[in-house]
Amino acid sequence: MLSALKVELILRKNEMKNTTIETIYFGGGTPSILKVEDIEWLIGLIKIDYQVSETAEITLEANPDDLNPEYLKALSKSSVNRLSIGIQSFFEDDLKLMNRAHNANEAKTCLEQATQYFSNISIDLIYGIPGSTNERWIENIDTALGFNIPHISSYALTVEPKTALEHFIKKGIIANVDDDLANEQFHILIEKLNQNGFVHYELSNFGKEGFFSRNNSAYWQGKPYLGIGPSAHSFDGTTRGWNINNNSKYIKSILNHELPIEIETLTVTDAYNEYVMTGLRTIWGVSLDKVERDFGKDYKSYLLSQADNHLKNELLYIEENKLLVTKKGKFLSDGIASDLFKINT
Repeated sequence: MLSALKVELILRKNEMKNTTIETIYFGGGTPSILKVEDIEWLIGLIKIDYQVSETAEITLEANPDDLNPEYLKALSKSSVNRLSIGIQSFFEDDLKLMNRAHNANEAKTCLEQATQYFSNISIDLIYGIPGSTNERWIENIDTALGFNIPHISSYALTVEPKTALEHFIKKGIIANVDDDLANEQFHILIEKLNQNGFVHYELSNFGKEGFFSRNNSAYWQGKPYLGIGPSAHSFDGTTRGWNINNNSKYIKSILNHELPIEIETLTVTDAYNEYVMTGLRTIWGVSLDKVERDFGKDYKSYLLSQADNHLKNELLYIEENKLLVTKKGKFLSDGIASDLFKINT
């Protein structure tokens, strides 16, 4: 796999020609099972063929059970300068329900240790878990805040098909996800984190000033990115590509110097819809000037006409010629965005 990643990096170096790399993100699986020297080797390869900023944000996604003092110490001496840790919950019952490999004690221990070596840490927390209460959710948030973490990504629990969780829900062993509970806990999260100096800069992301994820921000602001490895997605501003999601087929193809990638060219309508979806999720909103400049006056008129009811219902508002979601509308932002989409006929 490492050899294949090296070859793909070389094969695709011209795609980022004349572009300064501001963020490198090791994610999409369990990169923390790699040895630190392997991670550093990959970063070194990137720096050979790509122009990497000296202040680039270099993030490693990690599972709590993969982080121990020796590994963290070695990581802290590498080029990695940010950790994204999949905590999910500090409660044993929640972790078992979500079939997580780590336990509650490991979740807390890894943060105690990680904060000794890294100041830039993000954790994931899940809300809307069946059987959870608002009181327990507040305790989860307070526990996270106790570690002085500067960035939190938080998502509502979703039930994926053909999983144990779906099976247990269908059998009535576990209660189904309650959207009203998730909505309540989402707003509790916003309130608690705002009180503690976090900025809600994207629907699922909260950061203290200076700690917004550059990786997340680039994606939500529509900047180009290059994805290397199985299932990795890429975007150059007009086309989107995604690698095959089969490890063995990926390796075989790459080692034959063939890119196992599918390409999709975005239409004007596709690009408009994507901008509306991503823009509404962020504090930067949807610029009406940008819509008119990039897509034309007809798209701007369409957007405003579709937004009219949401403006009247105080789910959207306009400020500095930007369309933004109100506090009341945040939990519904993806649904609101879909109402603003233009459908090709």
